[in-house]
Amino acid sequence: MSHLKNKTLFITGASRGIGKEIALKAARDGANIVIAAKTTEPHPKLPGTIYSAAEEIEKAGGRALPLVVDVREEAQVAEAVEKAVATFGGIDILVNNASAINLTGTLQVDMKRFDLMHSINFRGTFLCSKLCVPHLKKSANPHVLNLAPPLSLNPRWFAPHLAYSMAKFGMSFCVLGMAEEFRNDNIAFNALWPRTAIATAAVQNHLGGDHTVRLSRLPQIMADAAYEIFRRSSRDCTGNFFIDDEVLAEAGVKDFRQYQVDTSLEPNQLIPDFFIDA
Repeated sequence: MSHLKNKTLFITGASRGIGKEIALKAARDGANIVIAAKTTEPHPKLPGTIYSAAEEIEKAGGRALPLVVDVREEAQVAEAVEKAVATFGGIDILVNNASAINLTGTLQVDMKRFDLMHSINFRGTFLCSKLCVPHLKKSANPHVLNLAPPLSLNPRWFAPHLAYSMAKFGMSFCVLGMAEEFRNDNIAFNALWPRTAIATAAVQNHLGGDHTVRLSRLPQIMADAAYEIFRRSSRDCTGNFFIDDEVLAEAGVKDFRQYQVDTSLEPNQLIPDFFIDA
């Protein structure tokens, strides 16, 4: 598939960050974007709302449907899926992007935070996938993309923040299981994860502020990688745990400095993301 014109993408957490960049990339092809997120009012530390994202998407050339959705609430997700189908005629691509993060150890994390991460990351991904699959089965080239890490049993990724790691790897297990479960339906289930830290609000607020952002790549690298995955045949591209720059290198990209926040830095000065083994 050469482009995403008239394809419908259902993207969770698309009011900002990586989710919004994926939406904008598809919008430039003339895609329909369902913005399934919670933010309706600006937040001092979390810029962007579903409505501001919708304006950007339509300016970029796409059609936008902003919907207030908490992926923890089954009824809200079900209603959003039905509205998406009623508005655009179907769903071709689901991006499970919504995520919560808390990088504390077992004794420090409170159970409210534990439940939040597992309800959004793991359960939300499972729920959105479950409710979109009946519609994806009707698409000519259906894709589900989870922003989740490659599976690993390396203890270094569990010991410092076990609760978060379990929640994120839950999204990865959804890829592993659903890719096989729905193989005969030709629905592609894949994961995408960044090689380096990405300059998002989560990095700004939880991982070191401006210094970490400077040593990161821009969200556009994830959007460009996702776009390349969506253009592949769902029949032949499923069950993969993709890394952003590997996808783009395979697509012919040679200059990755264009994606750096600070283009004066050497690539080896960037901060590797979590769950990336050397």
